[in-house]
Amino acid sequence: MQIKPILLLAMLSIACAQAHADDTKAAQVDAIMHEYAGDVPGASLLILKDGKPVLSRGYGMANLEDHVAATPVTDYRLASVTKQFIAAAILLLRQDGKLHLHDSVRQWLPSLPASDAGVRIENLLDHTGGLTDYEDLIPTDFKGQVSDADVLRWLSADSGHYFPPGQGYRYSNSGYVLLGLIVERASHMTLPTFLKQRIFDPLGMTHTLLYEHHRGPQVPHRAYGYSEENGKWTRTDQDATSATRGDGGIYSCIEDMAKWDAALYDDRLLSAASRKLAFTPHVKVTGEPYEAYYGFGWRISGDTIWHSGESIGFRNVIVRWPKQHFTIVLLSNRNAPEPYRTALAIARIYQP
Repeated sequence: MQIKPILLLAMLSIACAQAHADDTKAAQVDAIMHEYAGDVPGASLLILKDGKPVLSRGYGMANLEDHVAATPVTDYRLASVTKQFIAAAILLLRQDGKLHLHDSVRQWLPSLPASDAGVRIENLLDHTGGLTDYEDLIPTDFKGQVSDADVLRWLSADSGHYFPPGQGYRYSNSGYVLLGLIVERASHMTLPTFLKQRIFDPLGMTHTLLYEHHRGPQVPHRAYGYSEENGKWTRTDQDATSATRGDGGIYSCIEDMAKWDAALYDDRLLSAASRKLAFTPHVKVTGEPYEAYYGFGWRISGDTIWHSGESIGFRNVIVRWPKQHFTIVLLSNRNAPEPYRTALAIARIYQP
């Protein structure tokens, strides 16, 4: 069928108008992201609509010393964005019949004290376990980096709780370190192997891994973390708590995060029942400057499902609007600015 000239002209006009609108929005995004641009620690930004990238680009540097630019395949330490993957691992094992969410954590980690008998796996998932923060248990003479084994040993010697299990909320890195260890016990695999075989490989997340400093593969296209000190950027990539795994040890890039986001809309990884558990607001978040509830590895605020991540030299966030099929991922290798509000400001450009 031949397209009439007047119709063809109209179609071209609409396409040109859409391209102009897209360019205008991209310029607005660049203006918001200006702090990350140039010869400074940078960021990678992904905007997804209906499963397709509206914008995917890097800003600034992944490695200042070697002058390596940030790109869509730059791998950042996800910090607490890791928690959604650990929660997914637990839900996969539940689907397999290998564990139950109401299992006592002592069933899987029997070295924990009797005072922890009432703490269930589900309490660790939504931060209602009341366990002591492991950072408060680090001995004053401790040298080197904290391992998961250190965390388990210190918690096994500690009978304190902030509140009885299930009767409060307190964000707990301790809980997610223990969840990572439970994944290993229930699956009879190492945590990096389980995540690779059950999540990363099936989704084609070829640039994503749980990083272990002293063993295992190196991070591809690695971004190094930086902090601004006295007006200068200093590499602050690792500190004492950068070697624990379940609470923040995954490295990934925005291209792989697009694949992760896609998998959260269907049954290719998690069943509908598992996704419902992850995205259900189980407990109200307290002590934070925002209104939210916590699911399993996710915060829920209004019509958004999101999580941020922060460790020395890294600040990250993923914000999803499932009803609009719209997602923003912002990964950065610097201690500031905080990316959550930046992501919301960018969203307003595309969703007035």
